[in-house]
Amino acid sequence: MVAAGALLLVLAAAAPDSEGEIRRLVAAYAESVNTADTALAAKVWSTTPDVSFIHPEGHERGWEAIKTHIYERVMGGLFSERRLTIKDVVVHVQGDSAWVEFYWDFVAKWRKDGATETNQGRETQVYKKMRDRWALVHVHYSNMPSAPPAQP
Repeated sequence: MVAAGALLLVLAAAAPDSEGEIRRLVAAYAESVNTADTALAAKVWSTTPDVSFIHPEGHERGWEAIKTHIYERVMGGLFSERRLTIKDVVVHVQGDSAWVEFYWDFVAKWRKDGATETNQGRETQVYKKMRDRWALVHVHYSNMPSAPPAQP
């Protein structure tokens, strides 16, 4: 017979690690951007019409819009090489919802002329537990703010 305390330890060890799973999804998200891989992105994102992606150039609504605009047109179409490096990741889990904050560096090569594009930013991602997995449902990113205003 297993003692109650030991049983709780066994159950806790067997329970999925939500924070760890979400961190793996964030890494897969970066890889999906780096490779402009919509199949990998579909394993990170919920592929439903209610997902969204807010960025400096616009607002995509629905998986098909995100797949087409962000992955195919921008990442795959405009850039021949991409490197999204994510840092300072903080994961917050509350029940079946989670949000992630992080900073990123992005370096890419323009397909049209081979010039290098470099920028930095910050991002918030929202995840939802959907049946047996976590899925990305919203991204909001922005470039880093310009220099702070001069003090009077």
